[in-house]
Amino acid sequence: MKIALPEKVSYIIDTLTQAGYEAYAVGGCIRDSILGRRPKDWDVTTSAAPWEVKALFPKTVNTGEKHGTVTVLIDREGFEVTTYRIDGKYEDSRHPASVTFTPSLTEDLKRRDFTMNAMAYNKTAGLVDIFEGVCDLKKKVVRCVGDPLQRFREDALRMMRAVRFGAQLGFSIHPDTREAVCKLSPNLAEISAERIQAELVKILVSDHPEAVRTLYETGITKEILPEFDAMMETGQNHPHHIYTVGEHTIEALSHVRKDRILRLSVLLHDVAKPVLRTVGDDGFDHFHGHPEYGSRMAEGILRRLKFDNAATTQVCRLIAAHEDNPPLTDKSVRRAVVRNGREAYPSVFELKRADILAQSDYMRQEKLKYMEEYEAIYTKIMEREQCLSVKELAVSGDDLIALGLKPGPKLGAKLKELLEIVLEEPEKNTKEYLTGCMKKAKESIN
Repeated sequence: MKIALPEKVSYIIDTLTQAGYEAYAVGGCIRDSILGRRPKDWDVTTSAAPWEVKALFPKTVNTGEKHGTVTVLIDREGFEVTTYRIDGKYEDSRHPASVTFTPSLTEDLKRRDFTMNAMAYNKTAGLVDIFEGVCDLKKKVVRCVGDPLQRFREDALRMMRAVRFGAQLGFSIHPDTREAVCKLSPNLAEISAERIQAELVKILVSDHPEAVRTLYETGITKEILPEFDAMMETGQNHPHHIYTVGEHTIEALSHVRKDRILRLSVLLHDVAKPVLRTVGDDGFDHFHGHPEYGSRMAEGILRRLKFDNAATTQVCRLIAAHEDNPPLTDKSVRRAVVRNGREAYPSVFELKRADILAQSDYMRQEKLKYMEEYEAIYTKIMEREQCLSVKELAVSGDDLIALGLKPGPKLGAKLKELLEIVLEEPEKNTKEYLTGCMKKAKESIN
């Protein structure tokens, strides 16, 4: 099998081999090349020690010399070059306490996570595939190198990586590897929230976000997102639904584009339903107030997983707004945008549509028609640049003060009153009209 190596990667390998060392491109770049995908990064493994690598290249960075890694810089582009190594005991479910450099490529490949990532290549030796990675790629299977229990004890995050590779590539997880995940998933409690967050997002924005079901079935969500387990186990006895809360969520994920904020919002949009479930006099399940309560729960979850403030705010806005269905009039939609925050739009329409498409057929067409009209009104409002905030009023607080009105809470309240007028009748957002309103109210404000 022939793989086209980038010129700079060939240069690094040739430089090392000409100096008497072994060197190969290794890992994910080989996997992606075989799959016909464009590798994001090219890594090199070599028998040369880190100091020997540094002696051969004019520009290097010590990115992990203790563990054998040196970054070689060529025209400001970095390539990680790592010495063949054998990992010592893993004491933190992530890093080996020590590493031993080895002259053996085979020993180095043995320590890698999955067979698809344990292949190496150079132009002279061709493809080195000791653990049948190509065979597993053809079978579309994610399989650990060697004993999966040992691989996962070394780094518990590898369990989420197994699910992530399956989601990104459309692969299944080998039965032995999956069994090991089920057995060791509690070890994820030792992994940092930041690392868990990164893998969860990659799964969500993959071509197969339904892989969150695998996270549940293998016990992973029990450790990283127990709220999702409750969703999977909460039924929805109601004409509008045919799935549990969790299965509804999984179905909804497939109906939004691969966007981090949208898919996080879908994942958590019904997170409060298990907490708020009641049975009404009609015999059906009800979940009153779940958007607002769910928004608060989502904030706690996202902070626990160390998401940034901007993402947390945006997701929580979308969740709070996902069941706000204003009357289909211009003024009602304007008020909805103000109520929910302009930042929620137009993404909230995608969330609402996904929610509808993951429900039962009951009234689906009516719901979708409503959504179409709702979005059309919103689009018209935005095209006409109608005022939707105090900042967009034709007058400002300074204008009120210039008229002799005193700064303070009452001034802010007056601006909100003017906004209410403009939300009802956008054509009144003129300085002349609003100044007239202020003059009439001057005495009451002072």
